[in-house]
Amino acid sequence: MTIRCIAFDLDDTLWACKPVIVQAEQRFYEWLAQHYPRITDNYSPAELVQDRVAYMRQHPKLHHNLTHLRKQWIATLAQAHAYPESLVDAGFEVFWLARNEVTLFDGVREVLDSLAGRFVTGVISNGNASVHHIGIGHLFDFVHSAEAAGVSKPDPEIFHQALAKAGVEAHQAVYVGDDPVRDVMGAAHAGWRTVWYNPSGEEWTGDGKPDATINHLAELESIVTKW
Repeated sequence: MTIRCIAFDLDDTLWACKPVIVQAEQRFYEWLAQHYPRITDNYSPAELVQDRVAYMRQHPKLHHNLTHLRKQWIATLAQAHAYPESLVDAGFEVFWLARNEVTLFDGVREVLDSLAGRFVTGVISNGNASVHHIGIGHLFDFVHSAEAAGVSKPDPEIFHQALAKAGVEAHQAVYVGDDPVRDVMGAAHAGWRTVWYNPSGEEWTGDGKPDATINHLAELESIVTKW
């Protein structure tokens, strides 16, 4: 067996992202309505999300640090509505705590339990979810984020840095993710083997091809042990 390290994307690979973010945005809006109502007097929930999306699109150079970017946006809300800067950290915490209320896909915990200790296991994520806060951090040997890397996937640099954390060579590592570009092609360009997590059976539209495609994470172990 040549594979020594298996690293994972988080959002939409270990859990569904959209319902988590929708809930977190709603929790943040409700908190604003209770404590900072001048903001919600001017925005409906949908309008506030649209404002946040527009702000983030204006700052593409900060997309590797979503925490900082969201805090900057909250700061603009505070300033525009004559609220103190203390709103920023408090508001972000409300969002972040809800953002980490995830429901793992069926079988994820069992797969991670099986791999831990037999492989070097890790996380490479563009997002700001915390596997430690979620309660599965002990199943990973390393966690690497776009914020820490200074670049986001699909930049190969984030994968090169992760190899240094894992202490393995690229040909000994496999990356598992749902996004054809950010996950599969990004890792492939850094020399990693790749597994495309594709539960809905979509057609591959990226450049090249993943080394393997799975519909359920339970398929992963049997594949990597053959390489």
